[in-house]
Amino acid sequence: MKSERPFKRSIVKLATTVFFGKAWAHAQNWIPGLDLRLPEALEGEGTIRFRGEPVGRLYHADLLRRAARGTVHIVGSGPSIAGVDFSKVGPGEAILLNGAINLIGSRIAEPLAIAIEDERFVWRHFALMREKIVSGAICLLSVGVIRAICENDRGWLANKRVILIDDLRKPYRTRRRSDEEIRALDFAVLDDGGAGFSRDPARGVFQGGSVAVSALQFAVFCQPRSIGLFGIDISNAGDPRFYEKVGDTAGSGIAGAAGRIVAHFLLARQLCAERNIEIRNFSPVSALIGAGFPYDSRFALAKAVNA
Repeated sequence: MKSERPFKRSIVKLATTVFFGKAWAHAQNWIPGLDLRLPEALEGEGTIRFRGEPVGRLYHADLLRRAARGTVHIVGSGPSIAGVDFSKVGPGEAILLNGAINLIGSRIAEPLAIAIEDERFVWRHFALMREKIVSGAICLLSVGVIRAICENDRGWLANKRVILIDDLRKPYRTRRRSDEEIRALDFAVLDDGGAGFSRDPARGVFQGGSVAVSALQFAVFCQPRSIGLFGIDISNAGDPRFYEKVGDTAGSGIAGAAGRIVAHFLLARQLCAERNIEIRNFSPVSALIGAGFPYDSRFALAKAVNA
């Protein structure tokens, strides 16, 4: 597997940990030069500045909610994606995670949004992002991802509608929060095992080992009738993603975080039940099956069903 993070970024990450300590180690996400100003109102606009220059705008998460429909699908890039019939997915229904942007223009014409949380994806696949993510796209991006994009091309964000994925535990320009501080937040739910859920992703989300965890919190915020999960396999994280080739795969921390990811989904399901939101799993190999998210085959390709 290839290393995705440039050596200089590894040095910055190490240096912030050494000099700032654990409470501020996440400052590496915005160092050097990233300055974010969040929107002050639901329909307002904030700003993204990089090294003193305005490079883009930030939007409130309500933008996503207004664009969403009765069904929101979260589409990961697990190998099971190869067996999905996306012709049955309506336009504006899918939040595409990371490499699932490969589906744009071929199997998904018009996604609801793009979600990228790990800056390593930017360093490895920025050319793909240029090709697939069009002007006007709603992009859910973490602090580190926004900075990495600016380091690659500070003009790229200018025509995108960016909504911030801010980590509740390690928020932008704020010291790391303790569990006690998080439990004091009226929009945050934290269970005894460490799994969390944010009722208001505009104020931060719980990052739980996969961008799918963050995307789920945004999806619930949209208040759909149902949420579908595609390619959230987890169980086969060591295998090539549906768009990768054997011997040329990016590293993944999902296998080591599988238990944490599943725990976040279980907590989310409890909160969805309170809102009459159904979560459906469309991956036949997902680790979520063993946690009570049965496989639903309605989107399976005919050859996959008959295999």
